Amino acid sequence: MNKKLKKKITRVAIGAALFAVGVVLYKVLFERMGIEICRWGGIAFFFAAYLTIGFDVLKNAAVNIAHGHIFDENFLMMLATIGAVACREYTEAVAVMLFYQVGECFQSYAVNKSRKSIKALMSIRPDFARVISDEGETEVDPSEVKIGDLISIRPGERVPLDGLVVDGISSLDTAPITGESLPKDVAAGSRVISGCVNLTGVLKVSVTGEFENSTVSKILTLVEEASNKKAKAENFITVFARYYTPFVVCSAVLLAVVGSIATGDPRTWIYRAMTFLLISCPCALVISVPLSFFGGIGGAGKQGILIKGGNYMDTLAKIDAVVFDKTGTITKGNFAVGEITVSEELAKEKGEGAKDYLLSMAAACEAKSNHPIAKSIVAASKGEAIAQDDSSITEIAGKGVSAEIEGIKWYAGNYKLMADVLSKEELAKTSCHDCMERGTVVYLACDARYVGHIHIVDEIKEGAEAAIAALKNAGISKTVMLTGDNEESASIVAGKVGITSFRSNLTPLDKVSAIEEILSEEKNGKVAFVGDGINDAPVLTRADIGIAMGAMGSDAAIEAADVVIMTDELSKIGKAKRIACKTLRIVRENIVFALGIKALVLILSALGITTMWAAIFADVGVAFIAIMNSMRALRA
Repeated sequence: MNKKLKKKITRVAIGAALFAVGVVLYKVLFERMGIEICRWGGIAFFFAAYLTIGFDVLKNAAVNIAHGHIFDENFLMMLATIGAVACREYTEAVAVMLFYQVGECFQSYAVNKSRKSIKALMSIRPDFARVISDEGETEVDPSEVKIGDLISIRPGERVPLDGLVVDGISSLDTAPITGESLPKDVAAGSRVISGCVNLTGVLKVSVTGEFENSTVSKILTLVEEASNKKAKAENFITVFARYYTPFVVCSAVLLAVVGSIATGDPRTWIYRAMTFLLISCPCALVISVPLSFFGGIGGAGKQGILIKGGNYMDTLAKIDAVVFDKTGTITKGNFAVGEITVSEELAKEKGEGAKDYLLSMAAACEAKSNHPIAKSIVAASKGEAIAQDDSSITEIAGKGVSAEIEGIKWYAGNYKLMADVLSKEELAKTSCHDCMERGTVVYLACDARYVGHIHIVDEIKEGAEAAIAALKNAGISKTVMLTGDNEESASIVAGKVGITSFRSNLTPLDKVSAIEEILSEEKNGKVAFVGDGINDAPVLTRADIGIAMGAMGSDAAIEAADVVIMTDELSKIGKAKRIACKTLRIVRENIVFALGIKALVLILSALGITTMWAAIFADVGVAFIAIMNSMRALRA
């Protein structure tokens, strides 16, 4: 509970005490016992209570009127309660203001509680960075640290900037950024991102990016801007309130004037008009609808899903087609050795150890290369490669490498390299149509003789198949994969994870054309594109909603995507849709509930069936219930 709310509660409590004294003096001692002097004493206490409780309402109404903003809840409360005083309904005038303020206190408490998750997300901002220099360690503002500076991060401290660990071993709590509960182990060479909390050892980190470009800074900017991007429901409520309030004020005036002329009883009809005004306050909608979206964004943030605004949540709930990039999204983007095929000659020479021998020779050829494919072969050999002198290995640009191993010339590379070093008869033996998997092929030749080839495949992410199935269960009717890989490779990946269709051999521009074609096919639903956020920025922007996967610290993801999932978990796409659907369902519940109750009580008040007490429920009570309902959006 903040100081402002505490101060307000204290003032309301004092006003309630003054009101209680006024009720005793006026209602008991004057009206029941006939003590005349208590009449004026009671009225005095009523006025004191009214001013104590309602001073901020009267002040806000006056300020808003001065600025031309007349028709708001403060104006309606002031007009209704002053009208009640004019009708000598002192008790109801003060009681209405008292219960209105009590309701406001409950609403403020509910709103503050609902914002805790967003505040927790905003608390990832680091307070300082400890820069290491020749003079020792100095605490400075993170914005003052430059690229290349060394910083020290002690246990319990938040990582202030993105960087690489140069010394130390520790575990990081990445939950504020990714939503993951398990700590991440880091050591020298590991990448760390700002906003995480160092749990165990001291780390020495080389800064790789300035604070304004750091992960935490991008997230903070994203969250701060999210509230400015309104969904259709929020825009509807804003426009609705602008026209609705003047309409009911005019209706109340008409009710008072016509009723008074028709019956000759102005006091009764003015009272009804004041009750009508109290009921008309649209605060239940104006507060609860934006709060629902705010809560939904906060609940998603706790799961490591950053949604840039209510408008994107609105779109996210309506998607019925999801288009995926393959590499880095469906697959890990890490190369691994797949099927190994040896020639008949090598199989006869080496027997059961032929495949292991071929792999070790390939690793010997690739041992000095930094290419990802070469690294995957070396890693698969598990250190069994024959050690080579650097001078014996020659790189052949765009084709592969050659190496002299134990006096024998070996070649490892693509089909073009084989065409250069093999005869037509030997080249014909390189056919790999019997291989179990498709992907990049590394061919090997020994002294102008083909000896086999190794398939390098991109591993499918764990849980990808379950995530696609979950999307279908969530109502996604179409899943499509776009890739630059060949048709065979794309077909196998799509089949393994359960994607309904795919398009292969695509350039980045082809992907944009493909997404436009899919958009034209979807007449009613929305299309989402899911990519790694680095090379898919044009497609992320073109889709109805772009979702970036595993994009911690990626500039392209933060800028181009509408939804950023801070981990590589495909399952969070379905979770993001469920959160969006739940949030919109809560919004619709609030709109129907608030308008329904207000319409009913407005009719009853116009007929004189209800009093100002019912008006208070229709205004403050409905608003409080709607806000409490909005808080359910926090529970993702």
